[in-house]
Amino acid sequence: MADVRTLLAAATSRLGDRVDAEALLLHVLGQPRSWLFAHADDVLDTDVQTAFEALVARRMAGEPVAYLIGRRGFWTLELEVTPATLIPRPETELLVELALERLPRDAAASVADLGTGSGAIALAIASERPHVRVLATDASADALAVARHNAQRLGIGNVRFAQGDWLAPLAGERFALIVSNPPYIEAADPHLAQGDLRYEPAAALASGADGLDAIRRIVADAPAHLDAGGWLLFEHGWNQGDAARALLRAAGYAQVFTAQDLEARDRVSGGAMSR
Repeated sequence: MADVRTLLAAATSRLGDRVDAEALLLHVLGQPRSWLFAHADDVLDTDVQTAFEALVARRMAGEPVAYLIGRRGFWTLELEVTPATLIPRPETELLVELALERLPRDAAASVADLGTGSGAIALAIASERPHVRVLATDASADALAVARHNAQRLGIGNVRFAQGDWLAPLAGERFALIVSNPPYIEAADPHLAQGDLRYEPAAALASGADGLDAIRRIVADAPAHLDAGGWLLFEHGWNQGDAARALLRAAGYAQVFTAQDLEARDRVSGGAMSR
């Protein structure tokens, strides 16, 4: 049997990543990260070591840590994730920030989140704006089940869920804000066969030859579901800002813009309906 320090050092060497090694061990132990500071010399029993080694092997084979431990932090929330959902990423928090800037703090408003996956965007917005009503949609019943469970577990009650392709579940409704992190990778992009992307749902990643098929549909269909002055905001690839703005302008949106992420890359574009 080995102690915590030795196990982590060996796993870090194999994985090339201390953060991943710690996350996997703490998952097996059911402990928070703070536990490591006082227990580095603890000797772990064989069952724990065996379970840890199994997860390390799966990570070395390429499985994402988020799927191995079943959760990922996003915004201020700890979300459960499964292979049915895209893994929430830090850069998507920019979309949440831009959405919150356009929503009242203490007044009612309606928001739709298209392709919600784990519910990350919808739940982040709902948690910050308790008076706002959020409709979260997804074509995948399995993804919606994860999102519903996250809402229940986190006690966020101002979100409802509907299954359907993009704006189809919005029939007969209008919203002050529509947000989406749609698939936007080119179908032939070699990155889809590399790293964590190999394990994530393909339908949540790729969208046509230029990656813009889903964005085209959302931009075209959203005006029928936006209030006067309402906003559409969506995430896209670092090289798609020009195309996103062109689509928005061609569809008649006003105040068209693109915001950059912390790496100074185009990340979110949007526009508003004329009042």
